[in-house]
Amino acid sequence: MKFAHLTIAALLASTAATVAQAQDVPAPAPQQQAQPQPQPQDQPLSVDVTNTAAKDLVIAIPAMPTSESVSTPAGPTDQLGAKLAQVVEDDLRNTGLFKTRGPSASRGIAYSEVTAPNYGSWSGNQAIIQGYVRANGNGSLTVGCYLYDVLLQSELVRQGFVVSPADWRRAAHKCADAVYSKLTGEGPYFDSQVVYVAETGPKNKRRKQLAIMDQDGANHRFLTNGQSIVLTPRMSPKQNAIVYMSYTQRKPAIYVYDMGTRENRLLVSNVSLSFAPRFSPDGRFVLFSMAQAGNTDIYRIASAGGEPQRLTNSPGIDTGGSYSPDGSKIVFESDRSGTQQLYVMNADGSNQHRISFGGGRYATPVWSPRGDLIAFTRTGGGAFRIGVMNPGGGGEKLLTNSWGDEAPSWSPNGRVLMFFRSAQGSGRPDLWSVDLTGTNARRIPTPLDGSDPSWGPIRP
Repeated sequence: MKFAHLTIAALLASTAATVAQAQDVPAPAPQQQAQPQPQPQDQPLSVDVTNTAAKDLVIAIPAMPTSESVSTPAGPTDQLGAKLAQVVEDDLRNTGLFKTRGPSASRGIAYSEVTAPNYGSWSGNQAIIQGYVRANGNGSLTVGCYLYDVLLQSELVRQGFVVSPADWRRAAHKCADAVYSKLTGEGPYFDSQVVYVAETGPKNKRRKQLAIMDQDGANHRFLTNGQSIVLTPRMSPKQNAIVYMSYTQRKPAIYVYDMGTRENRLLVSNVSLSFAPRFSPDGRFVLFSMAQAGNTDIYRIASAGGEPQRLTNSPGIDTGGSYSPDGSKIVFESDRSGTQQLYVMNADGSNQHRISFGGGRYATPVWSPRGDLIAFTRTGGGAFRIGVMNPGGGGEKLLTNSWGDEAPSWSPNGRVLMFFRSAQGSGRPDLWSVDLTGTNARRIPTPLDGSDPSWGPIRP
């Protein structure tokens, strides 16, 4: 599905005909006016993402008006404007960094106000996000997004997007991403997807199938029918495939699901596997574990298929490999020391060394897309918790304090982790997320129980 990010010039060109026919309505993206100069006591809007104090920046997000109410497959454009604003509010509120006032708590604005805010009417808010939605003659939608500093009466963000009606939520996520990045200095992550294992049925006979959804739980769909158990799916860096383990015909095997054709391809068969197969950062290889002669080691295989290459060769179980973002190193877990611990090696298997030395056992390591941290599951005292450490093993920090938290997966910007949580004795997992402060844990809605999440990159 085509998703176009407009430059200011392109947005002006695409809207010229409509604006010419509208009376007293400014172009949605006019030339930027001169900005007021900050006074010495004034500071530009920004958010300290390391600050655990909650929601000290107040942002108003009124419904996005339309130049003309037009029926679309996603609904009339005047109603769609409120839905767009609500998704933007939900994204920003869920970060735990902002106090948001969405369309139900903000006054409505006219189309003419989108690029000419009435700053005096927004007293009590530090920022406002205004936008518009317009139906185009070819069936697409144009969505504008603007962030304004109320105190300085200045424009901070101006974005425009052309989407199909089916992709209107993506425009809202892109708007929220632009605002979030401007205010925090962090990379975007709202316009992304998560693949996971959807579960249902009794504890001793669970039905497990592949599912995919937006990071906020919307646009959910199942990818497999549940006739065969699936485990540990991982999305490719190009978002065109998913690698996973399946017990088709009760035999463990690794498959690649093609997102375009929706077909499965056998990659590795007739082996004993454990934990997740995982793509390399460039998508050319897949790491996996294989047991032979009572020993489990990490192998890699070309994602197109071929002969596996053995990377570890030590007594015990080596598994759960994850590449560094530059592809030069691999973190994995091994019980070669007597208990599950984390190790790092070069991508060719050389220079294997232990990095975890805290109490308990360590499992399911995954390298941050920033390269600065490794997330893991730590087990001790009968509890499973999510934590992070630097690649050298220092700076360990536990982010959760529940009974059964496992299998972290990083957001595209390396700021948030998604994992699954099981209540003690229930056997029923749910998806959760937590940020690096450890103070903003929240449940991710799914239609069925959920486990083994894999958070994909930002969508193009």
